[in-house]
Amino acid sequence: MSNKRQNHTDLAPAPGSVKKRKRVGRGNASGFGGECGRGHKGQKSRSGYSRKRGFEGGQNPLYRRLPKKAGFRNRFRVEYRILNLSDLDNRCKANDCVDQEFLMTQFGIAQYERVKVLGDGSLSKVIAVHAHAFSKSALEKLAESGSTAHVL
Repeated sequence: MSNKRQNHTDLAPAPGSVKKRKRVGRGNASGFGGECGRGHKGQKSRSGYSRKRGFEGGQNPLYRRLPKKAGFRNRFRVEYRILNLSDLDNRCKANDCVDQEFLMTQFGIAQYERVKVLGDGSLSKVIAVHAHAFSKSALEKLAESGSTAHVL
């Protein structure tokens, strides 16, 4: 390490970090004389030119070509397979445990699908139901029959 203090005259930018600015309109020898890199005539060669977002040269733009649909699609919507109490009453025996395995074998509901139990119909047996969601009426009817509801 040298003992020489660094002077402000020794400071320089990193090599390749500084470019010379493009000086247009300074003769044909510079490469940017005449039209200054803007080509011949036309809208884009004029000063003050700015194009609207989505402008396609007068052609009907993409946002006007697409069909118009009202509303929107909620990306975070949770889809449920519906099961009614009447369905459970028809396919279950007394003291059955309605879990994912039972739903797969009896109702063909896949492992990854969420299940919601609705209160349509009545329940005449005591069963244990494991599902992702229950309606209020389903919970009331399950409690009435002495059955239990477990939210997954």
